[in-house]
Amino acid sequence: MTTKLPQDESEAMYSASRLFFQLLRISFGFVLAVLVLGVFIAWGFFGHGDDASEPYAIVATFSTGAIAASAIGGVVFFPALVAIAVAEVLRLRGIMFHVGVAGAIALGIWMFGSNELMTSGLRPGSSVVLAGGFLAGFTYWLVAGRLSGCWMSATVANSESGG
Repeated sequence: MTTKLPQDESEAMYSASRLFFQLLRISFGFVLAVLVLGVFIAWGFFGHGDDASEPYAIVATFSTGAIAASAIGGVVFFPALVAIAVAEVLRLRGIMFHVGVAGAIALGIWMFGSNELMTSGLRPGSSVVLAGGFLAGFTYWLVAGRLSGCWMSATVANSESGG
């Protein structure tokens, strides 16, 4: 006569459809966050001017921002990929994590991109880049960050009793 012993191991359950939709949200959120960062940096550096007197300034700001977004996206892709993976695996859904990490990535790349030896202080424009990073992190959190790890369901204890 054989008896089945209870299994005390818990198995993690994953939903493939939730993972697929979360990957779509991550992709869309990253692209949208990079576009927001590019437009914010273009607006911050070139000024906003008077909207009624110069309509071409608005078009120039948005087109410069879109072009800058492609360059920014290429530079921040791998650091953002690591941050997104950490947030997904650890289910970090807090707004402060996403905003803080995006600001740190933006400022870190801005500071390391300098050719000049800075003896003290921040580079000019650091506040614009930091604020843009915060805004990009908030944008990403709105689209995908607040649902980090949603594709992982709670662990299920699998216990069977024998008789």
